Amino acid sequence: MNGPELQPDDVAVMRREDPDGWRRYMRQQITNGKARLEQPAKPKPPPPPGRRPGAWPTGSSPPGPPPERSLPKAAWDAAVRHYRNEENRPDQPCDCGNCPLKESR
Repeated sequence: MNGPELQPDDVAVMRREDPDGWRRYMRQQITNGKARLEQPAKPKPPPPPGRRPGAWPTGSSPPGPPPERSLPKAAWDAAVRHYRNEENRPDQPCDCGNCPLKESR
């Protein structure tokens, strides 16, 4: 018996004669329905040839430090001082050493 061919009279007879068999039958129908809805798992694609996962390709190296890291320490310190002055004391003149003095009138 398949789901579409099952008639109400058949259900009543099955439930009356063998309640446990009816439960097993319904559980199997649910399992079959879920199996039809689930997509089969896709196989994992093969790894690219000649390269270990996570490693740099042979003959190359990771990039070096960014160019802004080559600035001298004094320039970095002045930039930090300027940023802190702008954030913490926006109404006062900046004393970072790189800002031009504003004329006060």
